[in-house]
Amino acid sequence: MSFTPHGHHLIAGEKAAGATTFRSQPWTGEGHDFAVGTPDLVDRAARAAEEAFAVYAATSREDRAAFLEAIAGEIEARGAKITAIGHAETGLPEARLEGERGRTCGQLRLFAEHIRKGDYLDRRHDAALPDRAPLPRPELRMIQQPIGPVAVFGASNFPLAFSVAGGDTASAFAAGCPVVVKGHSAHPGTGEIVGDAIVAAAVRCGLPGGVFSLIQGGKRDVGQALVQHSLIKAVGFTGSLAGGRALFDLCAQRPEPIPFFGELGSVNPMFVMPAALEARGAAIGEGWAGSLMMGAGQFCTNPGVAVLVEGAGAEDFRAAAKAALETAAPQVMLTDGIAAAYRAGRDRIAGTDGVRELVKSSCEARNATPYLYETDGATWLADEDLAEEVFGPLGLIVVARDEAERQEIARGLAGQLTVTLQLEAADEEVAAPLMPVLMRKAGRLLANGYPTGAEVADAMVHGGPYPASTNFGATSVGTLAIRRFLRPVCLQNMPEGLLPEDLLD
Repeated sequence: MSFTPHGHHLIAGEKAAGATTFRSQPWTGEGHDFAVGTPDLVDRAARAAEEAFAVYAATSREDRAAFLEAIAGEIEARGAKITAIGHAETGLPEARLEGERGRTCGQLRLFAEHIRKGDYLDRRHDAALPDRAPLPRPELRMIQQPIGPVAVFGASNFPLAFSVAGGDTASAFAAGCPVVVKGHSAHPGTGEIVGDAIVAAAVRCGLPGGVFSLIQGGKRDVGQALVQHSLIKAVGFTGSLAGGRALFDLCAQRPEPIPFFGELGSVNPMFVMPAALEARGAAIGEGWAGSLMMGAGQFCTNPGVAVLVEGAGAEDFRAAAKAALETAAPQVMLTDGIAAAYRAGRDRIAGTDGVRELVKSSCEARNATPYLYETDGATWLADEDLAEEVFGPLGLIVVARDEAERQEIARGLAGQLTVTLQLEAADEEVAAPLMPVLMRKAGRLLANGYPTGAEVADAMVHGGPYPASTNFGATSVGTLAIRRFLRPVCLQNMPEGLLPEDLLD
């Protein structure tokens, strides 16, 4: 399906041209011109969002749920256009984009269902105790309230699920907060269509235009202006450690510091226990390789490191992983910059003393095939650079000397989004000492699976200690994500006529 983008920003529901443009660099087909963002546009969008906040924050849970569902419907109505331009811009397979669209719409509908129930408000009530000695107790009521306009940065690797109408935007809307999105330049046409869908949903629901704005393109000054604008009260970000940390520092340096919810990456180690290695080493190796290659390794939950102790099944694991990776067909990486970073990461790993190459592949232009390396536990522990994420289909096997060294490897891990345990019943005794260590290191622990992907559900945690994320108490996936954009307010001895409606039911 052919589609020509209008190329404008969306500021408070209206198209806005820019004085200059940039041209998209799609994987296939012709590029299109898009307006370049500016700090002035950021100011206009933030002021419109603040003006809309008074109205939108006062809407009922039912009205906000209807808005989320309307967005899902408008995205689905544009499904064919989204798939066509998304494939052209990113090189992602059409089936992947359709699945991601389904996930995005399913997330919006799940959040709608969740806020209708009202549990996310964490409402509490302590009745007055006027006769309590030595001092009476006042009546206390507590409820969560929306914090104000939220800035969202679109992600490169998920043009739908973590971008314009992705988890951060859906969470903020569910909480009652207007959103200003900084679109990602890797897929501006995809972002534009989704932005148009949100605007159409806002019109259908009778909401003020300032509830949503999309700013395309722009240099660092646009991102800096967005996180430093006095009317922006929180930021959601998915991206690189360097970029995220720079924005996080700006948020902390503001006269009024604001929370920065950044998901910054992870190597997502997999620990293969002895009995599991002996019983199904080949199957685990093949499964690990498949997870490594999914989406050309461009998932934040890509399991880049496998930790095992040499023994029965270890060679089966190596051989199976090697066979799967060395016969893999090339996959398209999302951008030229990501492909270049992948090559740099490969060179860093390959150039480390004590690391040997098991699979030598290639990354020409944006077409990449997997790499596989191996090292011992002592080399891993002596070189922190080996624990840095390589964004792409690169795997590193770390062979520990014994279980004591594996425990030391676990204790030395930085914060992770996920850690996986491959184990049998006979492994539980040896795995038990690892559990308290790993629970301090990751937001999600898996048994006998592979971490690629994160289920959108009530119990999901997609976050973890730094550098996996900048706020270990939050998640960017699942219904708990809504709580990032709320704050608790206590009302003491407040007359019933002045209580929020949600405290009366």
